[in-house]
Amino acid sequence: MAKISARAARIYIAVFGLCYSHLPPTAAQTASAPSERRPVIVELFTSEGCSSCPPADLLLQQLEARQPVAGASVIGLEEHVDYWNHDGWIDPYSSSEWTQRQLDYGARLTTQPYTPQMVVDGESQLVGSDARGASAAIQKAASSPETDVAITPNAPDAKGVQSFAISIKKLTGATPGDVAEVWLAVTEDGLRSSVNRGENSGHVLAHVATLRSLHKIGVAAENGVAAPFAGEPRVKIDSHWNRENLAVVVFVQEKRSRKIIGAASIRITPRNENPATASLVTGPAD
Repeated sequence: MAKISARAARIYIAVFGLCYSHLPPTAAQTASAPSERRPVIVELFTSEGCSSCPPADLLLQQLEARQPVAGASVIGLEEHVDYWNHDGWIDPYSSSEWTQRQLDYGARLTTQPYTPQMVVDGESQLVGSDARGASAAIQKAASSPETDVAITPNAPDAKGVQSFAISIKKLTGATPGDVAEVWLAVTEDGLRSSVNRGENSGHVLAHVATLRSLHKIGVAAENGVAAPFAGEPRVKIDSHWNRENLAVVVFVQEKRSRKIIGAASIRITPRNENPATASLVTGPAD
């Protein structure tokens, strides 16, 4: 895949006139009960080499922590692209895979890649620091039909490998003729970097829901099948990851439209903890 130059990234940033705004002060007052919330995947394409990205990173943190949008349970995926790595600072969490994922969205949403870019449920894109735009996109996604995704954790083995029972009983909101792919992501909270070069030199950057791995685990059958999808994927934890800060996110995404029609998230079971105590992330963070 061709690399995107830092100069090009600056052009895209200038074109979109990136700006930062806080969440509306009354947003938290409109929060719904956890049982009324629809999971919404909010992807943020970001980079530690981009000076416009920290406000967007903060916005994603606020969305996850406060869950301010009525009827929505925000599940964040912070995806660090690698095309800023040639401008003085190599982002330790960046990957060409996340850059390619952004390019795939660009082809569908007819946008050039830029940072920070937010994509909501695979359908809406906006500047990643636009709090009002994010709230509107999340609210719209929360009103869409939802495919229920169930995750049940199994006990980790002696080597720390843990499996999860994933089940989908019915596809809802699927586009006829499209392919509903099932994806499993591992994210990590609490990551920080002391940046000493590039546009963010001298700053300590904090992250939430940083994407560590992403794999397709299958395809959900079309409606009419008794069980569109069921599987027990195994998740191996890298020794460099902090297990206590990890989550597994499973979502159903259409191959052609890129629309996400269902999702769920669950914390990785810490060592010596009963997996039955793990809970599905569907409401405001504690």
